[in-house]
Amino acid sequence: MADEPTTEDQPTEDQPTEDQPTADEPTADKPVELLTLAGGLPPVIDTAEALADYCAALAAGTGPVAIDAERASGYRYSNRAYLIQVKRTGAGIALIDPIAFDDLAPLAEAIGDAEWILHAATQDLPCLAEVGLHPVALFDTELAGRLLNYPRVGLATLVETLLGRHLRKEHSAVDWSTRPLPEPWLEYAALDVEVLVELRDILAGQLEEAGKADWARQEFEHLRGFEPAVRVDAWRRTSGLHKVRGRRTLGAVRALWEARDAIARERDVTPGRLIPDTAIVAAATAMPTTRGALLGTSGFHGRGAARHAREWLAALHEAAELPEDELPTRATQGDGPPAPRAWADKDPVAARRLELARAAVAALAEEHSVPLENLLTPDTLRRVMWSPPATREPVELLEAVIDQLRGLGARSWQVGLTASALSRAILEAEDTPGGTRRRRQPSSDGVAEGEPDGVPEGEPDGVSDGSS
Repeated sequence: MADEPTTEDQPTEDQPTEDQPTADEPTADKPVELLTLAGGLPPVIDTAEALADYCAALAAGTGPVAIDAERASGYRYSNRAYLIQVKRTGAGIALIDPIAFDDLAPLAEAIGDAEWILHAATQDLPCLAEVGLHPVALFDTELAGRLLNYPRVGLATLVETLLGRHLRKEHSAVDWSTRPLPEPWLEYAALDVEVLVELRDILAGQLEEAGKADWARQEFEHLRGFEPAVRVDAWRRTSGLHKVRGRRTLGAVRALWEARDAIARERDVTPGRLIPDTAIVAAATAMPTTRGALLGTSGFHGRGAARHAREWLAALHEAAELPEDELPTRATQGDGPPAPRAWADKDPVAARRLELARAAVAALAEEHSVPLENLLTPDTLRRVMWSPPATREPVELLEAVIDQLRGLGARSWQVGLTASALSRAILEAEDTPGGTRRRRQPSSDGVAEGEPDGVPEGEPDGVSDGSS
């Protein structure tokens, strides 16, 4: 588990409540001690015989299976697993080298339909799927911590907070493709699954007490189908792109980025280890045409820059010769709404809808003690507010919003908590001051409340539905 998630949907680090200490403030009756391996460090499994022996023990074990994987993020282009850690009661811990096997079908068969326990499942599920491992049921300790509104949900923090143990993380950013793996790294990896079962049981109990167990079950089931998003125009995430001026320069950034990506994929190295983003922007701006000028450009140093100088120059030449109508534009037309900062100019009613909806969802998140981003993702909220259902009849609107949320992937618990608030935001944003018309609004149980403000039936009120 080399990385902690950094997505925009991660909860903010609010101050802890009185009964929820942080890892920096252990309680007096929970002394913090260093977590160690109760059964010692097992050898790495890298032969068919050793794997078969452990799989037999695993199949005979009881309870859920703790699973973790280590990738070589920052070193390799691929997201493949270079070490898989497994633990189950009765079987102990296994450290499996997936590179040594054509497939891990014996491990999948031994796990069977047992529940997986992972921490930050979205990090590990893709690389585990690559080796044929797919959960039938799972429990994500990080996501459980979020639903319980813990201010920090990293594994080390939760272990320290809930179990009173200190989990060292000094090897979190090492190159796991190294062979042989040093013993201190292996111990670090084994500790990631040492207490996952115990941590899972505590969090499951807290979810039950908080009335959030069903929320968690829905979230965990949703996670089983997780697949990484495919980024369109990934080159636009180049650091410093905002400094670039002109379509020709943008085209040069794209050409260099794509050349670097192709080389990195072929060599299985992280693209930034060839040349950094700053070098791409600098070269696209300067447009050097000779090797000497290129290697004199800021950021073009090291073996990656020199070894592939021909490819970098070819990419720049291609961008320089590209017809004007094939150059990229500054803005792209995606399938989603525009950036919220542009809403006030493009659609003031939609901007008001978003303002009201954000406030309502924030209030619900506080009321139910759940991070705002876990109650409803910002993208889902924006999509509904930018293109709401056409109807403005309150009950029909509520039903249509429910369908829209479900279509966007919101789970039932999220829909149940937010649909009425979003419906109200849509209606309130379109009510003009002065009492020209006050629509009936759906209450929290879906029953319409309020009466019209004296507008004759069938008379147009002149309010746009704000859809686009």
